[in-house]
Amino acid sequence: MSLAIAGMGWVTPLGSGVDAVWEQLLHGYEASATTVSEQFGDQPYSAFRVPASVLTGLAHPRLRRASVISRFAAAAGLEALQAGGVKLNSRNAERTALIFAISNGGVIYTKRFYRDVVETGAQSASPLLFPETVFNAPASHLAAILGVTGVTYTLVGDGAVGLLAIKMAEDLMANEALEHCLVVGTEEVDWLLCDAYRRWRLLRLAPPIEPFGKQNRGMILSEGAGAILLARLPRRSAAEAGNGPITIDCAHPGGYYRKRTEAEEILKRILRDLNQTEIDLVISSANGTFIDQVECEALGEVIPDTVVYTAKPAVGESVGAAGLWQVILGAQALRYKELPPVLHADPAIPLRLSLSRMSVSRARRAIVLSCGVNQQVAGLRLAIR
Repeated sequence: MSLAIAGMGWVTPLGSGVDAVWEQLLHGYEASATTVSEQFGDQPYSAFRVPASVLTGLAHPRLRRASVISRFAAAAGLEALQAGGVKLNSRNAERTALIFAISNGGVIYTKRFYRDVVETGAQSASPLLFPETVFNAPASHLAAILGVTGVTYTLVGDGAVGLLAIKMAEDLMANEALEHCLVVGTEEVDWLLCDAYRRWRLLRLAPPIEPFGKQNRGMILSEGAGAILLARLPRRSAAEAGNGPITIDCAHPGGYYRKRTEAEEILKRILRDLNQTEIDLVISSANGTFIDQVECEALGEVIPDTVVYTAKPAVGESVGAAGLWQVILGAQALRYKELPPVLHADPAIPLRLSLSRMSVSRARRAIVLSCGVNQQVAGLRLAIR
C-alpha cells in the first residue's frame, strides 16, 4: 500500500524547518561542532548540537520537566501536522496513530537520576526524573502535547529504526479506521553517549566526517528530530502525474546481521527488491564508519550508475532520528529536483556522488538506505506521483 507524505518536520543542528534546513544543505553549509565534556571523564568529544534558539517559544506544561529529546520531538511533530494542514480535534484525534522511533533514549535525565542514587543513596531517587528514564516517555509527552488519542507505539532500534517505524506505519494504515499516522524519530547528545560510541570504535574526536573513505575514521554524533505525517494516497488523474505528493512507494522489511559481512548481502537484497523500477537517486546512511564500505560495495554492484547523497558529513549521525532525516532528504530532492553537495568526500570514490549541488530534473523515484551500527538494516522507495 502506497502512503502519501502529507507533512514533514525537521529539527537539526542547522536549525529547524524543512525548507530552511534544506536550503542550507544546498549551499553546502555544515553544522558547527561543540565540545561535550564530563567532570568524571578526562576525554572531551565533539558533537553537532541543536541551537538553543530552535526551541524558543515552544511552551507546554508537559515540557516543563521533560528532557530535551521530548522537546525536539514536539517541535518536529507540530511542524509536520501544520505542514499537512491537520488540526487534531475530538473527531480525528483517535483516528491518528503515533509511532515514536528511538535509539538511545533520554540519556541526559537517566544519567542524572542514577548519579544521584550512586552519590547519595536510593533515598535521593527523584520521582520527577524517573519517568524520563523509560524509552516511551517522549512518546507519552508527544501524544499529550499534540492531542493524539489513537494508538501510540514506541519502537526501539539503531540508526535504521526510523525506516522500520515507517514500515510499521504502513501496516497500521491498513486499518481503515485510521486517517493519519505520525512517525517521529529523535535523539539527544550527551557525553556518556559519545564515550560509549568511542569505546565501540565508531566515533572520531573531531570533524569532519569523511564518507566512503578508505579508512573508517568514525562519525560525529548529532541530535534533533524528524517527523513524517502519512496519509492514504489521494486519487489523481493522469494529467497530474509527476506533480502530486511524495509517496512511500515501498517500505522494505529489511533484516538483521550478526556479522558486518552479512550487512552487505542484506543491503544488496534490499536494493534488488527496490530496484524493480528505474531509480534516480539514493539517500545513503554513510557516516564515516564501516557502514560506508558496506553500502559502497552494495551500491556499486546493484545500481552503480545511480546518484548517491549522504547528509551526515553536514549534520552528523543522529541515530534515532537519522532514518526520518533521510526520508525528508529524499522527499525534498524529488520535490525540488536537486541534491546538495556531499561534503568531505574524496572525488576518487567509485560511486556517482553529488560532489557539488546537482540538478536531478527528471528524478521520479529515490531509494533511502539505512544501515545501523547495531545489526539493523532497512530501506524504502520514495516516488513522486
